[in-house]
Amino acid sequence: NRREICRLLWQEWSPTWKFDDATFDRTAPSFDNPDFVPVVIHSYRHRHRNAPGDPRFDEVERRLAARPPITVPTAVLVGAEDTVDPVRRSEGHLALFPKGTERQIVAGAGHFMPREQPGAVADALLALLRRRAAPS
Repeated sequence: NRREICRLLWQEWSPTWKFDDATFDRTAPSFDNPDFVPVVIHSYRHRHRNAPGDPRFDEVERRLAARPPITVPTAVLVGAEDTVDPVRRSEGHLALFPKGTERQIVAGAGHFMPREQPGAVADALLALLRRRAAPS
């Protein structure tokens, strides 16, 4: 039952998020897409190098593997309760952002930060836009 598996994953990936049935039910129809299971399984297999990627993207993947600097304005938000990508995984990533990007650890957020803490996400994006608009 893909819906129940996804509900369990939501609970595990964002343990402090107390979503209600209505919130889950608005998203659940997307799990019924016939491509959902094959895409998800391939994504995890590819992520852990157990399945080949699409050869059309080999060159892009090769360039990204070199970890080039990210020079566009960026807001780095990390959910303090994210069990998929824990805070410790983001340590050291700021070196990839030469323009002084700051990492913000968002309390009360797990893996679904825009749903769990939309105000924090909006505030970070507005701050980023203000910095970009400010005269240098």
